[in-house]
Amino acid sequence: MGHRLMVGVAICAGVLAATGAGAMSPQPKGALTFNKDIAPIVYKNCTACHRPGEVAPFTLASYDDVKKRATQIAALTESRVMPPWKADSHGEFHDERRLSADEIGTLKQWVAEGAKEGSRADLPPAPKFTPGWNLGTPDATLTPSEDYSLAADGRDVYRCFVIPNPNDADRYLSALEFRPGNRAVVHHVIAYLDTTGQGRKLDAADPGAGYSVEGGGIGFPPSGFLGGWAPGNYPRRLPEGVGIPWPKGADIILQVHYHKSGKPETDRTRVGVYYCNGPVDKKLYTLPLMQPLLLIPPGKADYTVSAELPVVFDASLLTVLPHMHLLGRSITVSATLPDGTKKRLIHIPSWDFNWQNTYAWREPLKLPKGSRLSLTATYDNSTGNPHNPNNPPKLVTWGEQTTNEMCLAFLGFTVDAEHITTGQTANVPSFGFGGRRRRLLSRPGTD
Repeated sequence: MGHRLMVGVAICAGVLAATGAGAMSPQPKGALTFNKDIAPIVYKNCTACHRPGEVAPFTLASYDDVKKRATQIAALTESRVMPPWKADSHGEFHDERRLSADEIGTLKQWVAEGAKEGSRADLPPAPKFTPGWNLGTPDATLTPSEDYSLAADGRDVYRCFVIPNPNDADRYLSALEFRPGNRAVVHHVIAYLDTTGQGRKLDAADPGAGYSVEGGGIGFPPSGFLGGWAPGNYPRRLPEGVGIPWPKGADIILQVHYHKSGKPETDRTRVGVYYCNGPVDKKLYTLPLMQPLLLIPPGKADYTVSAELPVVFDASLLTVLPHMHLLGRSITVSATLPDGTKKRLIHIPSWDFNWQNTYAWREPLKLPKGSRLSLTATYDNSTGNPHNPNNPPKLVTWGEQTTNEMCLAFLGFTVDAEHITTGQTANVPSFGFGGRRRRLLSRPGTD
């Protein structure tokens, strides 16, 4: 999964992402002030990340915060150096972090004219946040019983932490929010379900916090999948009536992938869970569309692979999470409908290993039975790729280490025929990160 985020002014540019080209409508010279014109832009697009405890390395919550970085903000916003919104999209997704041409021009003009503060009477209320959480106070906060100590050097570590279910009844989850305890070393986090007790046995046999698994996974087939996190991934509640099942008695196995920093570190990653408040009519299922047969030759700058799968029942797509590693250049997921219509689901023309988002459609995307899903991904294993971990380049294959590669797009979907509230359920296999099933989107009632 995703690696550590780059820090510095690039993140500032990221949270001030821009839409396509266009000129601003000129504003009266000298009229722009922070309190009246700039604060609304910053509060809407910046402060959620640029506040204490969040991913950005500095705060953008006040006039003083913004003024001392104003020149950088204006320049990097205008040049669109690193928008966190990597998808080539046109308003079809929730939470698109973009600025209009007018907003970009307003920032530039304000800085050029001296970055005035203006009247305090014009300052809008600052956004309010729950400290430590993006979705507000969780219904339950899950955490390992003790810190994990990570050595300074060596191979990546996969450590699994068993967290008992605090509920005495089946529950449905609307969202999970993962909070890495130490962002310098947490590479990704995945939450699996275990109804067998195998996780507790492995934990008891391994001294220290949690237990280790070589090469990923949790050491046995999981009973289900709750969700995951990688740098750049932000939580969002599911639509009303859709939930992720959490059976009573099912432990959570929290798998944390650690990438060593060169010095001893400690971590205790938390998970906040948010329950569905109303009736749940559909379960959220996860489909990994993947091509694990990767043989990326050294020196190849445009190695392309593809994968394809049939859709064998009517489904509705809610989310998509593309995933590659350091050699990734671009990735596209498309659907061909039964009538031959082609529909592009997601296109990331410039893959960024440090910003991996779960994209949620504003409206569920219908995939009728008989559709076909396809994925195309391109990799750069040449010396011209500044992110290539090997110099000179070498053959790269599928693997869990950061220096290996992956080719995945995780699709979150519901089954149209499923209506739990009226007893119509679909027996769809549970898929999670790292799954190797080749026959996916099986018919309800099959495996």
